[in-house]
Parts: sequence; structure tokens; C-alpha cells
Amino acid sequence: MDWSQIGHITLLVIVLATMLFGLASLVTVIVPGLTIIWVAALVYALVDGLNWTSGIIFALITLLMIGGNITDNVLMGANARQKGTSWLAIGIALLGGVVGSALYPPFGGIIAALVGVFLVELIRLRDLQQAWVSLRGMAAGLGWAVVARLGIGTVMILLFCIWAFLVAPAS
Repeated sequence: MDWSQIGHITLLVIVLATMLFGLASLVTVIVPGLTIIWVAALVYALVDGLNWTSGIIFALITLLMIGGNITDNVLMGANARQKGTSWLAIGIALLGGVVGSALYPPFGGIIAALVGVFLVELIRLRDLQQAWVSLRGMAAGLGWAVVARLGIGTVMILLFCIWAFLVAPAS
């Protein structure tokens, strides 16, 4: 085994470890796991190069990352909105998710988002039952967002594995 093979294997291990970290981080609200997976694929592309086939695979990974991040944000608020949750409460939940994730990772964001929705709706409506319905709607949206992120992240990693192990190298 020569040094270039050792370097390539090392690159693959680092990229796959980063992707698996990104996949694991998808359970939290604010850590951009899909973006982490995409950046790892980008680094691999920059180091290893692209040919026609690997370029198409990288483009698919890019589209999945963009679509997944958009879908993620839509799913988080859509279910709550269907339950009658106000846009203010959804906005406070998103803000709480960012702040909570920064201060108390990995689950502080989820807790802050849910508490934010509940408190805003309780103050706004003065109805404990409806505030609880809004909280459950946001929780269900968060759950579906996690499922979607994990599925999309898994597909991104599988596409990368096809690229790295089955597609001929760019050189």
C-alpha cells in the first residue's frame, strides 16, 4: 500500500466520520446536520476531484441538502399551524430553538421551542387546553422533521458511499 492509498483511506474515514456526526446531530433542532454531511461531501470532491458521474451524485447530494433544510423548517411549523398556533408562537419557538441549542445542547433547543410555543399561546389565548394543543402540534412537527432529516441524511450518505466506493475516481 503506497502513501496515496493511505491518504485516500484517511480522507474517506474522516469524511464518513463527519457525515455520521452530521447524521447523529440531526436529532437536535438547530445543528445543521444535513449541511454538515454536504460540507463533508464537498471536501471530498475538492480533494478527490469530480468526474461526470461523481458530479451528478454531488449535485443530487446538494439538492437533497437544500430540499431537506427547507422541508425541515416547513414541517416544524406546519403541524403546529394546522392546530391553530399563531405565527408569533412559531417564531418564538424557532428563536427559542436557536438560543436553547446554543446554551444547552443538544436538547435545549427542543425544550425551549416547545416551552416557547406553550407560553406564547397560553398568554395569547388564556386557554390552557388550546396552548396544550399548540404544544402537541409543534412537538409532532418536530418529530416529523427529525424523521425527514434522518431519512434525507441517510440517503445523502448512501449516495456518497456509491460515489466513493463504486464510481471510478476522477483522476
